[in-house]
Amino acid sequence: MIPLTVIPLSRLHCIRKVYKYQLYLKIIEQYKTSKLSVAKMKIHSETAAYNQTIYDPYVNMLRTTTEAMSAVLGGTDSLTIQPFNIQFDEANPFSERIARNQQVILKKESYLDQVADPSAGSYYIESLTNSIIEAAWQLFLETEEKGGYFKAFKAGFIQESIKKTAQKRDTNIAGRQEILLGTNQYPDFKERAKDRIKIKSRKAGASADCNNKIAEPIKIYRAGEAFEELRLNTENSGKTPGVFLFTYGNIGMRKARATFSTNFFSCAGFEVIDNNGFPSVKEGIEAALKSGAEIIVICSSDEEYPIISKEIAEGLKDKIIVIAGYPKDSLEQIQSFGINYFIHMRSNVLDTLKEFQRVLGIG
Repeated sequence: MIPLTVIPLSRLHCIRKVYKYQLYLKIIEQYKTSKLSVAKMKIHSETAAYNQTIYDPYVNMLRTTTEAMSAVLGGTDSLTIQPFNIQFDEANPFSERIARNQQVILKKESYLDQVADPSAGSYYIESLTNSIIEAAWQLFLETEEKGGYFKAFKAGFIQESIKKTAQKRDTNIAGRQEILLGTNQYPDFKERAKDRIKIKSRKAGASADCNNKIAEPIKIYRAGEAFEELRLNTENSGKTPGVFLFTYGNIGMRKARATFSTNFFSCAGFEVIDNNGFPSVKEGIEAALKSGAEIIVICSSDEEYPIISKEIAEGLKDKIIVIAGYPKDSLEQIQSFGINYFIHMRSNVLDTLKEFQRVLGIG
């Protein structure tokens, strides 16, 4: 086991001029080796699967390009960019050519191979790098204190650490604090993906159901899987629920909330029926009934909600009525009209849409 004392890095100063992998050198020093050759390292990088999506899959090209550039800036020696479609299909000549061309662009057009350290002098990148080094070093020491990686893994420490991070990211994705373009925000309203899926999402690691496991396996999954399952449930149900946007009153608020509601419900593959605004509540009710939509979303201002909600609730008794926003000053009054659904910036989009699917008998 590595001693936990931190030794000054001056002894590897000559190597540091060539190798800038600070964290790796910091770890190597703890072995107190006299052979500086062990500090040499070759890094191979591969683009991640975690943030790849089935919906709006061409965005995967942008994600892998950004990851590839980050790897080069970080000093990788070799690089693999995975084709954009391998999470739902076999790589084909087109996706493989794009993956190769991404590397060519970084080399031949961005000239990242011509500069020794492209990010040198960037306070933002250097500060972020130092923060990562400090956090990783502390995690390394915690693991060593538990007897090393293997013992820490068998004891569940590694899994628990990963779970905490994963749960935080899952919450952020469900609430759209972390954006997966085309999946949990700004989806393509008319896109259908079920016929695109030729293979199951590629997952590595042991099965959680195996009988001879020596420790809890690490769950491998992609960030967008829950939203993809949600939308695929709608596609596979054979029906597309309609969402009617009851736009009324303050033009700025109704437009903003209509846009928000459109993105919100489109994440589940619902059909959103937008409107330019109704001059009266009565006309809006008539249009909503005529549309045949199961869900009616009132898009107006907080001040107007308590005034119009009662009439709308009485005129659309058999519909699921939703308020776009969270008018806390009139919340109890609006709920007394029988309206109990509110969607807003702090909503858990994933759980809320699952609830609407449950009410509509989908999934």
